[in-house]
This record gives sequence, structure tokens and C-alpha cells, in this order.
Amino acid sequence: MATFEFMLPYYGDVALMQAAVRSILTQSDPDFRLTVVDDGKEPEVPGWFAGLGDARVRYLRNEQNLGITKNFQKCVELSTADHVVIMGCDDLLHPHYLETVRAVLKDNPDLGMVQPGVEVIDGAGVVTSGLADNVKDKLYSPSVKGRRLMGGEELAASVLRGNWLYFPSICWRGEVLRQVNFRDEYSVIQDLALVVDLLERGETMMVDNTTVVFQYRRHAVSESSVQAFSGTRFAEAEKYFNAVAERMDARGWPKAARAARFRSASRLHALTMLPGALRRGKSGGAKVLVRHALTSGQRHDA
Repeated sequence: MATFEFMLPYYGDVALMQAAVRSILTQSDPDFRLTVVDDGKEPEVPGWFAGLGDARVRYLRNEQNLGITKNFQKCVELSTADHVVIMGCDDLLHPHYLETVRAVLKDNPDLGMVQPGVEVIDGAGVVTSGLADNVKDKLYSPSVKGRRLMGGEELAASVLRGNWLYFPSICWRGEVLRQVNFRDEYSVIQDLALVVDLLERGETMMVDNTTVVFQYRRHAVSESSVQAFSGTRFAEAEKYFNAVAERMDARGWPKAARAARFRSASRLHALTMLPGALRRGKSGGAKVLVRHALTSGQRHDA
């Protein structure tokens, strides 16, 4: 049995998914398993996987559409390896991704998470750096040259202030990932919630910027798409940050609690969406954005 497993929850563009799969299969370290959980209905996909003829690949298609969160949960439940990556179906690996992550784990076998070096690409596969990623890099991500071990309140406060992680690139320790999994109540912020849950269990993360080994695809988002999710996205964020702030207080992590209540990156994100909401005449979405951007959480002492 392979000690490393790529889980690929799939829905959407067939060609991008195929490129993602090829980038996995051409790893310099061939000792892995790939499991694809297809949440779509594209007729050509099952035959394409059957034609790969690679014993390392397991392809499954859901009988009914599960949606993003439940399909991610299913991927976690189906995983069996010591270490697991839940990769985006439109992202790409450099050939030395697995080799690089294994080297980190060899030196630090008890890690719960590894965040390797990432570069951002656009829909056409061109390396890019937009507003969201510039904000991540300049305002929120810690200064790391080479490797840096992080965990506990330090990392919790950092990601609650602004989530600078690239979730699909992270390698997880399979045992703890399967014990925790994604929370049912979140559909947008579930990646941040998972990381904080693991930190509360005492897990640590190695941030390794020695070399870029992962390409994270960030597509341009149309104004109409933005307005479709703006209200629910930020309502969910408020619910999460308020709840996790109380947990951080109870744990004795005051810096993390303050970061959750202030939620600066989430509020800044809401502000950047506000002009588009106003141009589109989406008054309901605009009200949610304004309230989220201008309101921080309050501590409720007993």
C-alpha cells in the first residue's frame, strides 16, 4: 500500500482536470496512489480514466451530486494513506512536489501539515499575482526563508487574521485528517476551520518555501458570480469567526481570539466586493458586505 495518496474531488472543466491528473502521474517519486471522486456527469470522463492503464489510479463517480463539502468529506473518508493531499481538480503539481514533501516529512515525521512552495496561475496557466495573492503575501503570510515550523496559538492567530495558506497544496497526516474531517456547517470557510481544528489538537505545520512545487489556479471571478455568493459567504464567515473566537478564549489563546474577532482579511475582502455589488444593484448583498466590513466581533464575558 502506498504511504502517500492524492485525493482529487472533481467537478467542472474536463481538460483542466486531465492536466491536473497528468501532473500527478509524472511525479519524480512514483510511490503514490491517486483517487478521483467524480461529482459530475461528463460522459467521456470514465472512459478516459479507464484508458490510462495505471494501477495507481482509482476512479469513482458519485451516483448523486454531493456538492463541494460532502465530496471533500467523502475524499477524506476514502483516503487510507499515511499522508494525504486533497488537490484542486484544476491545480498543477511540479514534478518534484512529492519528492520535496517527503524530504520535509523525513526530517519531521510527526508533522500534521506541510505547506510547500506555491505559485499562482490564471485560467490559461500563466503565472500571475493578483490583488488577493499580493495581500496574502505582503500583509498576512509570515516571513519564511527556507523552512519554518509553526503551530499552536501562533499559527492559529496568523491564519485567523488572514488565511494565507493554499489549501489544495497542503500535505496532511492521514490519521488526524480522517479523525477531524471537514465541518458540515461550512461550505466556504471549511478549509480554515479544518486547519484551526487540527491546531487545537496539537498538530503542527512546516512551511517550506525552499522551492516552488505547486501551481494554484486562480480564475477571474465575474461580478455576477461574486454577487451570487457574497451574502452567504460573509454570513458564514461571521458565524465561524464569532464561534472560533469563543473557543480560542476558552483555550487560553487570546491573540487568536482577537484575530478571529477582528477578522481583518475577511473584512477587507468584503470591502473589495462592495463596488461590484453597488454597480449591479444588489442592495441585499451590499448591506451584508457593509455590515461585515465595518463590524468586528465582540467578546461576550460571562
